[in-house]
Amino acid sequence: MPGDGTKTAITTRNPPARLFELTRALSVYGRRPSGVDRVCLAYLKALCDAPEPCFGLARTRLGYVLLDQDGVAGILARLEGRIRWGAPDLVSRLLRQRGDTRRVTEAELRRHSIARAIPSRLGQMLARRLPPGIVYINVDQANFSATKLHAIKQVRNARVTLFLHDAIPLDHPEFQTPQSVQRFAGYMQAAADHGDLILTNSNASRDSLIRHFAGIGAHLPIRVAHLGVDVDFFQNGNNQAAPVVPDPYFLCLGTIEPRKNIGLLLDVWEQLAARQDPTDMPHLVICGRRGWMVEDLLARLDRSPLKGRVIHEFNDLGDGALFGLLRGARALLFPSLAEGFGLPPAEAAVLGVPVIANDLPVLREILEDYPIYADVTDSYSWEKAVLSLVWNHPPPEGRGGQTDKEYSAPSWRAHFNAVLRVT
Repeated sequence: MPGDGTKTAITTRNPPARLFELTRALSVYGRRPSGVDRVCLAYLKALCDAPEPCFGLARTRLGYVLLDQDGVAGILARLEGRIRWGAPDLVSRLLRQRGDTRRVTEAELRRHSIARAIPSRLGQMLARRLPPGIVYINVDQANFSATKLHAIKQVRNARVTLFLHDAIPLDHPEFQTPQSVQRFAGYMQAAADHGDLILTNSNASRDSLIRHFAGIGAHLPIRVAHLGVDVDFFQNGNNQAAPVVPDPYFLCLGTIEPRKNIGLLLDVWEQLAARQDPTDMPHLVICGRRGWMVEDLLARLDRSPLKGRVIHEFNDLGDGALFGLLRGARALLFPSLAEGFGLPPAEAAVLGVPVIANDLPVLREILEDYPIYADVTDSYSWEKAVLSLVWNHPPPEGRGGQTDKEYSAPSWRAHFNAVLRVT
């Protein structure tokens, strides 16, 4: 449903064309996509399949590159592995260091471009090349600025649609660096000044965004569309087998950062170790890149005598390996302190893998009563939940502990049925 803002009415008339921000999607080349990356890729696929033409815009070292429909489809084909990427061109070899994946992606952009411009000439280029009434879509909340949005509005009757996944930097600045909080406040102001429609992934995120926009005197239409959840993970050419971990094990999936609250899980496993022999304990598998503001946690993890015995850390597994680990887990553990949506527990639920999670409103919205909700202020409640799944749920053939609850996941088809009618 839309928010209570009134800056502009939500239109249901399809635009003459769309302009998709490609920069974040291109960064997926050579690495495993994060949750926001998955959203970028889903939008790229949906816009390529839509009947309206889709142009692409990307920032490079030398400025902006504009692609037409064929160019955008070519980039998607390369990201999906259906077409090989070309070799770095001379410009990339001069401007990017060896090993930088942008050597490849920026060269491919230049080969497919229909126009290029330095930042100060972006508005002129777009006004000359794009049809009036085009809709710009940006689904990476960290990849727009007031200057760029102003340039896009140089196209006659252009509209700007921005996907804001959450307002966590403003709701929970304690989990962010001061620079990231300030940067996100700038994104909100740019959206307020130049945006025509805000998309978000949950009612919880919408309510938070409405509150913060009201705080700066802005009232924009906000459309909620739950993210699609499926197990057809974007492989990115990486299909290695899952690591072998002794059964029973529990999986924690996500970037290691303050709000993910991984310290609680270390507390639980240390409590278990104090009461029983490690050889009889369940295993904890932590999968995710090491993030920011977690130096003390990482030092604790690295010093733990349980690491390598019953606690295992993997920082750069591909989706095939993560899929295998998730299927075999007794449960996904999700003690996160703040989320805009929560893809890992939703993906676990699609597979029928139990979830133990913090009782966040957004998880109640997306997963309803599927998870076992445990109080993150009480590590003993988490210990009890973990042990209940060890004792009561022997692993069925070929998968982890099975829950008797069924989960009806939101789909990308439903998401785009809602979104493409209004943007």
